[in-house]
This record gives sequence, C-alpha cells and structure tokens, in this order.
Amino acid sequence: MAAEIVNPRSDNKPGHTDQDGGAEPLDSFDPAFALHRGGKMAVQATVPVRDKDDLSLAYTPGVARVCTAIAEQPELVHDYTWKSSVVAVVTDGTAVLGLGDIGPEASLPVMEGKAILFKQFGGVDAVPIALACTGVDEIVETVVRLAPSFGGVNLEDISAPRCFEIERKLQERLDIPVFHDDQHGTAVVTLAALRNAARLSGRSIADLRAVISGAGAAGVAIARMLVEAGIGEVAVADRKGIVSADRDDLTSVKRDVAGFTNKAGLTGSLEDALSGADVFIGVSGGTVPEAAVASMAEGAFVFAMANPDPEVHPDVAHKYAAVVATGRSDFPNQINNVLAFPGIFAGALQVRASRITEGMKIAAAEALAGVVGDDLAADYVIPSPFDERVAPAVTSAVAAAARAEGVARR
Repeated sequence: MAAEIVNPRSDNKPGHTDQDGGAEPLDSFDPAFALHRGGKMAVQATVPVRDKDDLSLAYTPGVARVCTAIAEQPELVHDYTWKSSVVAVVTDGTAVLGLGDIGPEASLPVMEGKAILFKQFGGVDAVPIALACTGVDEIVETVVRLAPSFGGVNLEDISAPRCFEIERKLQERLDIPVFHDDQHGTAVVTLAALRNAARLSGRSIADLRAVISGAGAAGVAIARMLVEAGIGEVAVADRKGIVSADRDDLTSVKRDVAGFTNKAGLTGSLEDALSGADVFIGVSGGTVPEAAVASMAEGAFVFAMANPDPEVHPDVAHKYAAVVATGRSDFPNQINNVLAFPGIFAGALQVRASRITEGMKIAAAEALAGVVGDDLAADYVIPSPFDERVAPAVTSAVAAAARAEGVARR
C-alpha cells in the first residue's frame, strides 16, 4: 500500500463547529483549515482486491507463502513489502516550525505536510509518527522497535541539543538511513546556494569566510558541512557571542563546534565576527543591525533564513550584498529543505543504503547546485522546489555516492 497525496475530504459536513462551540466552522473563513480538514493524506492500495481470487493472493492464503519466504530469507522483505520505499517521519513535537514545543498532536499537520512533500517531490512514501515522549532513550527505543516497518527514518522538529544525540544513537543501532532534516536538509541546500553564489562571483568556497548566526540543529550542521566542503573559514555565534574554545559556558555540542570552527580565534559578538566577512548565514531569528551588514566585505552574500522574519530584511541586505537568500517563498533564492530531503531519501532507498554519509550529502548539494547551470544569476543561485529536474538529479547523485562510499547494498 502506498501513501498518496489527496485533496481535502469530499465528505465535509457543513455546520461543523470549533472547540468553543461557535456557530461557524473554522474553515468557513480560513482556507488553511479548509485544506486540512480530515487530514492531508490517505493510504491507497497498489493491487486490486476485486474478487475472491484477488483476496486469496493479497491476503490469506497467498500471503502466508510470502511471509514464510521472508522468515527464511529476511532480505526478501525489501522485494515483497513496501519497506524499501517508505520512510518514517518522526517527531516529539518539541521544535515545530517557528512554534516551538507544541506537543505531538499539534505537530501532526506539519508531519502530514512533510509526508506529502516526500511523495510529491521524491516519489517516496512516508508515514507521520508523532511520539508522546521526549526523553532521548525513550525516543530511540521507540523508533528502534518501529524500524522493521521502514526503509529510513526522517527525524523532524526535535529540539536541540537532544536531536543530535537521538540521531547518533539511532544510526548506531539501525542499519537504515537516519536523517534529521532540520540539520542536514538545511545544510545541503545552504551549501548548494553558497557554491553557486561563489561561482557567480568568480570565487570558490575556499575563498570565503562565513559567519553563522545560530548554534542549534541547523547552525551546527551547516558549519560542519561547510568545513567538510572546504570553506576558507567559518565562525558560529549564539546568543552570547562567537562560539570559541575560551568560553566556559558551552554545551558539549558547542564545545565540539568550537573545535572545528573559528580557526582565526575570533571573540566577541556576532557583529564583531561580521566585520569583513564574506558570508552571513542566519538560522537563529532576531535582527542583525544594518551597520553590521554594512561592515561585511564587498560582494558579500547574505542568507537570512529565519521565518517569517529574516534576520536581515532583503531590502536592507540588497544595499550591501551581491547575493541575498531567505527561507521565504515570496523572495528569490529560497533556501527550502524540500529541495533536498525527497531526493536524498529516494537515492538512499534506491540502493538500500545503510546510512546517509557526509559524502552523500555533499553529492546532493553539488547536484542541486548543478541544476541551476548556465542560468546562474544573483536572483537565481538555487532552483525552485517545483523544478522537475531537482529530485532526479539529487536522487542519482546520492545513489552514486552511496555506492562509492560502500554503504549501498544493491
């Protein structure tokens, strides 16, 4: 059976009231509620069950032969069930979009949305799973027990720093890809856009000094990927300033960040770090003073990705920067995770990869950047999610990288 994108239910009943007992249903005046009524996805059979012969093959007694074969040769599960084409989208509801810790039930509309994006943009079936627990070990144990049903796990909207430990422990215990999209999806798309921005200016990644505002899941993953990709220099700043080895208030994750970033030994505030910097990457919220943006190097790049309010408004950024990107769809150069995760999982599942490696992520970023090709311009350093070339390019690159790195099993 396969998850399918569907329109809102056709059996909506008029007169539905909200929880307060009001006379008007919420969806009578808000199209978002109208679209979400009944949920945004359903399950559809991929085989017919029209008569007793179909039933005997799809279910008993025919299914017993398949079950017995899988029991004798467990690897057959990939060929005779949906396991190798379905992903679990798992959250605990603690860091949902910009809404914060709103709980598992309130997270479900987002998880459903993620699932239909998997299907729409990558052809990958996905199942939303919202967990009523927040402890690291509880989440890990729960997902491990669910894992036999899935070919991959996409962790979603789990707050930092727990998300790092959850991902690490799951990948250690499972032999299927585990991917925290808030970290790695954001990092892949950011790297792709940065590669093209550098190409547009006649430079390479190695020529750039970047400053990242935010030391949460996305900020840490972006920093790690930029270093892996050969960035000239990168520093990360949190609310208390530049993450550096001389600070005594760092978490274990930030101590790790301090170890592989800020080779120049910068100290002080985010504004201090931006002076002369080539790149600003915002994944933190807040507002960066215009004076700090003005202090950046000539021809700088500003990727202000907080939603709905970028750290630097594009109107301000364009005064000083050669390339401006945001996380919003109403401005050019949207850094959108949907450009990455469907193709990454499609590629990993295609070759039955045991994990998603750094090399696979970098391959995804390079393929994504390559889609832009000769159309590269200041307002087009990253393709649209609706560009039909994106998912096939990323899928192919990730599958090839998995084979090259020895994690592919077919």
